[in-house]
Amino acid sequence: MAKEGWEAWRPGSRPAMPGLAKVVGHRGARARAPENTLAGLRKAAELGATWVEFDVMLTADGVPVLMHDDTLDRTTNGQGSTAAITLAELSKLDAGGYFSAAFANERVPTFKEAIDILIDLHLAANVEIKPVPGHERQTAHAVAQILADSWPAIGPDLLISSFSKTALTEARATAPALAYGLLVEEVPANWASLMQELGCTSLHAWHEKTAPEEVASIAAEGVPVLLYTVNDPSCASAFLKAGAASIITDVPDLILPAVDHR
Repeated sequence: MAKEGWEAWRPGSRPAMPGLAKVVGHRGARARAPENTLAGLRKAAELGATWVEFDVMLTADGVPVLMHDDTLDRTTNGQGSTAAITLAELSKLDAGGYFSAAFANERVPTFKEAIDILIDLHLAANVEIKPVPGHERQTAHAVAQILADSWPAIGPDLLISSFSKTALTEARATAPALAYGLLVEEVPANWASLMQELGCTSLHAWHEKTAPEEVASIAAEGVPVLLYTVNDPSCASAFLKAGAASIITDVPDLILPAVDHR
């Protein structure tokens, strides 16, 4: 559940989100293990990350699973739409062999399986609602309901994010006690009104379309800014020096030392 200091942002707010790590493992540790898998979550923890980010979408039979793409082709040995396959069919696919033989037969985990691993490893999480187009409300409701029912009140920190306004609205209606982040590529001119409309605590932006000066300006308004996906230590240090709250990275093992010694 959202804790004190993680309230939705309002003009005049002070920078908050105590406990948010400066480094978050992207899709687990995407450069070191197959993304959005239990092996990836374990690898992130092994590399020293205390926070991870991953994506959740629905199978054809409405089960939330960890998957980024609308299609299965890139990260599994399956083909076709993620939304068109059942959990039983998905569980037969290899979601690790594409990365390396060492991860062959790693499977696509359910969201509930991921939650169990997070709690066991005491890993905090940024859960991205990543719906297949047309499934925004259903995906958001399922994700938020599972978290409202299953995430322990004294468990690791938790932040929900999405690019979809529809998904954020539905998730917040389902689980208003959780904390939410607005995901964007380029920071829009109306970011402040969007954050207030959607009840978001944080703003997550693509680092390639965001300058450190822009981060500094937004952070000065009391907004925790998370930058994705930053894999260069010097770039990460520059954004953190400018006032970014956190860096989301494929290589936590490279970024963590830069943060520790900046």
